[in-house]
Amino acid sequence: MLAGVHFINLVDFVMVMPMGPDFAGGLGIRMSDLGLVGGAYTAAATVVGLLGTVFLDRFERRAALTACIAGLGLSTAAGALATGMPSMLAARAAAGSFGGLAATLCFSIVTDLTHESRRGRAISVVASGYSLATIVGVPAGLELSRRGGWRAPFLVVGGVALVLAGAARAVLPAVRGHLETKEKPAPLKLDAGMLAAFAAFGFAIFGNFLIVPNLPAYLEFNLGFPRAHLGLLYLFGGAASLVTMRVAGIWADRKGSLPPVITGTVIVALCLFFGVYGSPPPLSPILFFTGFLSANAARWVVINALTTRVPSPSTRARFLSAQTAFSHAVTAAASMGSTMFLTSDGAGRLSGMGRLTAATIGLGLMTPLAVAYLERVAPKRVAEPFAPLVS
Repeated sequence: MLAGVHFINLVDFVMVMPMGPDFAGGLGIRMSDLGLVGGAYTAAATVVGLLGTVFLDRFERRAALTACIAGLGLSTAAGALATGMPSMLAARAAAGSFGGLAATLCFSIVTDLTHESRRGRAISVVASGYSLATIVGVPAGLELSRRGGWRAPFLVVGGVALVLAGAARAVLPAVRGHLETKEKPAPLKLDAGMLAAFAAFGFAIFGNFLIVPNLPAYLEFNLGFPRAHLGLLYLFGGAASLVTMRVAGIWADRKGSLPPVITGTVIVALCLFFGVYGSPPPLSPILFFTGFLSANAARWVVINALTTRVPSPSTRARFLSAQTAFSHAVTAAASMGSTMFLTSDGAGRLSGMGRLTAATIGLGLMTPLAVAYLERVAPKRVAEPFAPLVS
């Protein structure tokens, strides 16, 4: 159930930017401003995530998750009613407010309900929603947009989210042990481990989302990749990501986090360099996009697993909320910042991709340094006594 809820949450997030050229044309939005749409979602998720570090543990988790998914469904459906940039930004900001909290609650609940010896496998099931959303959700959304108009995916995803909200309420147990504990809540402290975790996520995410919101327009208008086949790129990239995530996770368990992160960083840099520079670039759009997406997914899984060593059990939910808020803040800054590098002509072609790519590669190369420091300062925790936090 949690995997399904997280899946639709991720579909809502990842489908919008690939559809950018579709709704931009319908709403009169410039292609070079599409990063603002993604930035509105993540900026709102950042603000609400920071508030979540204060109030999120005051509510029974199942009820909170149900409310957030229902709010996400209504906000996403509202995107279909957009008439221009302001109304689209408002709808995506509302979706980000609910979606960011829903992601935090999914991982908090799965952590509360599983023993540490099984937690990695349980979290990997929920986290696999990213690749599944890329494999299934993005191609389906693009095809719906092509056949039924750009408003159709917003309505369908919003409706499915509302159905899943009711299903989550019916299927999940009430999780309220955190409300009955006698432990007094303490504020989170920015220690070396937390700062290192934020740095590792920050370098990887900022570089990634400088370029990700602009890839669909770049592929279609600069490289001439057919719009009708754009969904296939996400299908291939998502399928490859499922494999690389699994391989990277096993590799990190056996050899530590640094080797897979270094390898992923090098692959990302090579894909960007040979996929953007040149007229035309030497790397085909399929190889460029698949390699870039799958290597990024592998890095994300390894870094995410490493950061779980940072918080103690008593601060886990608040740390996750803070980490989610930070990730969304970086994503918003990158998405909006990308518009400073780019301009678009009347045909939709983007100028400035070379400078944007150089910035992405440079930031990405900082990621292994942050991971090396995090691996050194993050404590290696032993399994704590476990009792499911259900009513």
